[in-house]
Amino acid sequence: MATGRTHRPATRSRGIPEATVARLPLYLRALTALSERSVPTVSSEELAAAAGVNSAKLRKDFSYLGSYGTRGVGYDVEYLVYQISRELGLTQDWPVVIVGIGNLGAALANYGGFASRGFRVAALIDADPAMAGKPVAGMPVQHTDDLERIIEEDRVSIGVIATPAGAAQQVCDRLVAAGVTSILNFAPTVLSVPDGVDVRKVDLSIELQILAFHEQRKAGEEPGADTAAASAGEAAGAPAAAAVVPPAPRGTAGGSGRKGPDGDVPAVMPA
Repeated sequence: MATGRTHRPATRSRGIPEATVARLPLYLRALTALSERSVPTVSSEELAAAAGVNSAKLRKDFSYLGSYGTRGVGYDVEYLVYQISRELGLTQDWPVVIVGIGNLGAALANYGGFASRGFRVAALIDADPAMAGKPVAGMPVQHTDDLERIIEEDRVSIGVIATPAGAAQQVCDRLVAAGVTSILNFAPTVLSVPDGVDVRKVDLSIELQILAFHEQRKAGEEPGADTAAASAGEAAGAPAAAAVVPPAPRGTAGGSGRKGPDGDVPAVMPA
């Protein structure tokens, strides 16, 4: 059983920083769109805007790939698509297993973008015996009893976990023990893996909470919001300042006494 993950250096063996690696798929997506429109070349400013980064950062990222473009011309789109695809390992076939074929797992199985990006769904796996043999996305679902055999036969190195949180760690342990070294985790839990195993976590609820924070912040910054609140307070006979009094901190006389994991920050939602 894994007890935790040892932190490794933030730089890959070829000297490419992890932050740059994380941006390469953004560049590839933008370049692929240009390629589909038969655009031959693109400037760093145009490509940076399409990828959502600044041009200086893009040029620095591409310097790690040994690609500097041509002054007055820009970057060759087709060559960059090949170069980034090769760096990301997308010029070869990567068999993937998806474990947990509920609503989310079935949606992932039906996603048509895997094959065009170098990934082949080798098997769909679920613990429910009633699911065994049922076709999803044109493939029969297989039982978790066959997990290790499937990984060995298809030489799977990437696993996708779409199970409930309570089952995710056990599935993760079995994947790792069978030889899987990269995991994409959709389960709402943090997985413990040994050194040498990479985990990418996709948590939709966390992303929504972050968006809710920004929506709340934008609502509070609307012009005249404080003035309107103060006027409403005065109309009700209360002092203007009372209309914008912040809530009492938790743990004090005005709060509930509950605290978040950092002591003074209340938890937003349970994981």
